Amino acid sequence: MTRSKSVTRATFDDVMVPVYAPAPFVPVRAEGSRVWDSEDREYIDLAGGIAVTALGHGHPDVIAALTEQAARLCHISNVYTNQPALRLARRLTDATFAERVFFANSGAEANEAALKLARKVATDRHGLSTDKVDIVSFNQSFHGRTLFTVSVGGQPDYAEGFGPLPGGITHIPFNDLDAAASTIGPRTCAVIVEPVQGEGGVRPANPAFLRTLRHLCDQHDALLIFDEVQTGVGRSGSLYAYMEYGVTPDILTTAKSLGNGFPIAAMLTTEPLARHFSPGTHGSTYGGNPLAAAVADKVLERVTTRGVLNGVRERADHCLAALRAINGRYGIFKELRGMGLLIGAELSEPYAGRAKDFVAAALEQRVMLLNAGTNVLRLTPSLIVPFADLDEGFRRFELAVDTIVAAGVPRRKGEAVV
Repeated sequence: MTRSKSVTRATFDDVMVPVYAPAPFVPVRAEGSRVWDSEDREYIDLAGGIAVTALGHGHPDVIAALTEQAARLCHISNVYTNQPALRLARRLTDATFAERVFFANSGAEANEAALKLARKVATDRHGLSTDKVDIVSFNQSFHGRTLFTVSVGGQPDYAEGFGPLPGGITHIPFNDLDAAASTIGPRTCAVIVEPVQGEGGVRPANPAFLRTLRHLCDQHDALLIFDEVQTGVGRSGSLYAYMEYGVTPDILTTAKSLGNGFPIAAMLTTEPLARHFSPGTHGSTYGGNPLAAAVADKVLERVTTRGVLNGVRERADHCLAALRAINGRYGIFKELRGMGLLIGAELSEPYAGRAKDFVAAALEQRVMLLNAGTNVLRLTPSLIVPFADLDEGFRRFELAVDTIVAAGVPRRKGEAVV
């Protein structure tokens, strides 16, 4: 059977495993915060590849780093080390609390490494027969899609159907001081928390909550892990969100924006904790790949400039002002929240549960947004998105809002027609 060489959105349904439900168009090129599809229609990108393209699409410095390294050395494996990985590790340790770095390919793998390290530390300190193996996580958290990380994540739907699941994991309410105090104890080896829950509705941690977690972990000889896969690399307005809170974790995980679209992740920790991993206890074929490391090193170099980080705060204020203005005219939001350029807009009661409808309507107006669950719209644009693109994006978004509001609120099942 001869198949056409051309590909369309329909090709996805023919050849791909159906774990995604992609939009009805196919993006083919992008520049800055603008994306064009196969029909040459232009979109404003306020999604950033789900908080990935920190420097936008096609940043010339990133492209130069990629192509220059590709001409030198693309892959060599961890049988050897390589200069780009060492430079990147040095940049990360110079800029953070960390003294040691482990590289991986995704946030899930970085979290897997962090959780494995926490249990290895407990075993080394307390013996193989120890019952100090419990991991405390939080409802509505998200830490990845491996069997271990999806089990640690606090969204049961993502783990349904994949049992039996790893044990020794407890979920408690986010931002609940009493629940934390009554749960974290002698059996706890680690507490893992997102400073701002991303997939869970863009919910920032209360500063007192994170301080309490730090105190409880110190009290019970447990490790505090910050999952900064979504908040890291400048999105919060600081390089990492722990710096905004003034609470230092034992382990931090980072990915997404680190590679600006090239897959790379890292687990950061201290030298004494890193010593509990020895050759062969953990690894990754592609982790610290020189091509990925060269790109990430350039991304960090650019993001850590004062102009970029200050610009995050300015753009965040601009976004919030635009959303408040739209809300003043339409009353669609119950709450605006987040940190830096990780912004969540929770829908008000008449529109509750319709986040995907707003995302779809926005695409019709050629602006790319995200949802975080069924009730929250999420914005994660480039950290250097031009203000003109923000203004045009919100102009288009308001057109989308107007179409939904004008159509009225759909009657819910069981409601009577008045």
